[in-house]
Amino acid sequence: MTAQLIDGKAIAGQIYEEIRAAVTELKTEHGITPGLATVLVGENSASKAYVRSKQKTCTEVGFYSIGEHLAEDASQEEVEGLVKRLNADPSIHGILVQLPLPRQLNEEKILSAVSIEKDVDGFHPLNIGRLAMKGRKPLFVPCTPAGCIELLVRSGIQIEGAEAVVLGRSNIVGLPVSMLLLHRNATLTICHSRSHDLPGICRRADILVAAVGQAGMVKADWVKPGAAVIDVGINRVEDAGSKRGYRLVGDVDFEQVKEVAGALTPVPGGVGPMTIAMLMWNTLAGAKRAAGLIE
Repeated sequence: MTAQLIDGKAIAGQIYEEIRAAVTELKTEHGITPGLATVLVGENSASKAYVRSKQKTCTEVGFYSIGEHLAEDASQEEVEGLVKRLNADPSIHGILVQLPLPRQLNEEKILSAVSIEKDVDGFHPLNIGRLAMKGRKPLFVPCTPAGCIELLVRSGIQIEGAEAVVLGRSNIVGLPVSMLLLHRNATLTICHSRSHDLPGICRRADILVAAVGQAGMVKADWVKPGAAVIDVGINRVEDAGSKRGYRLVGDVDFEQVKEVAGALTPVPGGVGPMTIAMLMWNTLAGAKRAAGLIE
């Protein structure tokens, strides 16, 4: 058996089409253009590339966007002051503070300074707190975890009643995706480097989410035949045959696992494209909320 390939690029493309249609309606009927502000501190090349990609996507889907770039040595007061000014700007419906921040800055305080109504990254403590509670609904959900769920749903994979295993417990992916699976009535196990018998735990999964940051860690004998496997990992491995001298691989040994799994995301081209798509989706939701169209 060869796994069904879950194509993140194609699914993200579907989402962008839905967003463009919604933006046209918002502009025509309510005179509102969704606005996203990005805040970049410092000269991290990867962060600069991510911000450029987000701004480019904003243009493609019809959003208004602004980019704020502060120096590497920016103070806590400067960054928080900028965030507060963006909070007060009615043309901005989403604020994204690009992580990581320089060491002198308190990340938690800066993320907490973002208005909960504009927290399109989903990392405000109130949004995370609501996500972690039964019967509560966050205004926004973190983008990569939301993308994982969207891949499952749009691929027709049943979550309710499934046994789901999340390998990894980071604040950015592992913990929030676990809560999202639980909210959709999966039976949940979270495992990590201190768990006993990781292969045995993973083999129980109908849905396995690998988000541990170790190249090729999940082997074929870790996977239940027919399971859906979502590979969140992005790892560089040396490759002398590549122009860049490296290639990107996931936390799953793709060539092995594709012969066992029922469905599998590739790396690249799986979860990655969904992160920006869900950021755009969240920004659209922020604009709709500002227009009084959703709660």
